[in-house]
Amino acid sequence: MPMRSPLLWSEALINSDTSSSDSSYSPPELVPRNMHDSYCEQLLSFASNPQLLEQYTNASGGIQTGKLMEHLDSLAGSIAYKYMLGPGVETVGSVQEQGFYIVTASVDRLDMLAPLSPVRDMRLSGQVIYTGKSSMEVAVQMEALGKDGQGDETLLLGRFSMVCRDAYTHKAHGVHPLVVSTPEERALHAMGEAHKTRRQSMASRSLDRVPPSSAEAQVLHDFYLKYGRDDQQLEEREERVWMGDTKLEKCMLMFPQERNVHQKVFGGYLMRLAYELAFTNARLFTRDHVRFLSLDGISFARPVPIGCVLRLTSHIVHSTTSRQFPALVHALVQANVVDVKTGQERTTNNFRFTWCREEGEPLRRQVVPKTYQEAMHWLDAKRALEMGAEIRGLRSTKLIHCGLE
Repeated sequence: MPMRSPLLWSEALINSDTSSSDSSYSPPELVPRNMHDSYCEQLLSFASNPQLLEQYTNASGGIQTGKLMEHLDSLAGSIAYKYMLGPGVETVGSVQEQGFYIVTASVDRLDMLAPLSPVRDMRLSGQVIYTGKSSMEVAVQMEALGKDGQGDETLLLGRFSMVCRDAYTHKAHGVHPLVVSTPEERALHAMGEAHKTRRQSMASRSLDRVPPSSAEAQVLHDFYLKYGRDDQQLEEREERVWMGDTKLEKCMLMFPQERNVHQKVFGGYLMRLAYELAFTNARLFTRDHVRFLSLDGISFARPVPIGCVLRLTSHIVHSTTSRQFPALVHALVQANVVDVKTGQERTTNNFRFTWCREEGEPLRRQVVPKTYQEAMHWLDAKRALEMGAEIRGLRSTKLIHCGLE
């Protein structure tokens, strides 16, 4: 069930007026659904299909992670539509036909648990694990398959928050209640509920709303005393890099070939563009090869329309080392839609990524904020790195291995 639009663009332009309400439309009955009713998977036969592997190979012989992110976003959307339309559905259809549409509200996390290997087949899979009145929590995973076709290693785990909207009023549209029966489903449901609660708690503690804690303020002040003063003598081989000097951006037109079923720019395509820009920035900053570690969050403020000018701006907002990784860098990418007539910009998406280097000397380059806003970005990134370390520490717990089928 690909989320790319099957409708010709010429027809989409003709049928683009969905602003008027349809008095004949009545919302469907919300019947309970089983968790496995929404299960979807996609197989990527890299080991057995050299032609497929060629389409995904990157410059170093590995796999293009940005393209996999594109698939994961499409998978999450397909899962949400399958949950709403029923396990026997074969096509999403038009918004007018269904009377509702589903959008990605946020991507909470994508954690890479092991390096990607191009010599093994992979399976992307997921299902709805928790529902609210108009929202769905979708868990996805990526597995490496053994010779028997069974998953023998979990490579990635992720969480998408999807919301359902009325096609005519654009207000919240109810979703089917979720039936939870087995112990494995109860564990997944509890995990989805915990994710939603944590997301709400993090939103209430956002540095856009409340000041940093006293402990965070002390850490920031100590960092300023060590690296932030122009007259400060740094230790041997250490290098200070002002955050503003790490800016890297690209500007492009959005074409209809990259649209979704709602005739907007496909969210997975935006994820791929942001990932590739941030990866480039991380390599330039570390002056070395880096491995993707986690997507630490994406917020979707508004859709990106076809035909607009999109500006993607990336900054390295935190750099550090740990006992496990000699280098850790966190990048922020902001996506803005530019009004070509006025030059004004509106933010549509914010993306956060973390990269690591697993060998070599500890990273000596320190990214240093100058302004208060940059300091808040630095603290936000510090929070994300601490959460990532906590999640990686839970790899061996039963929640990691409870499975999605």
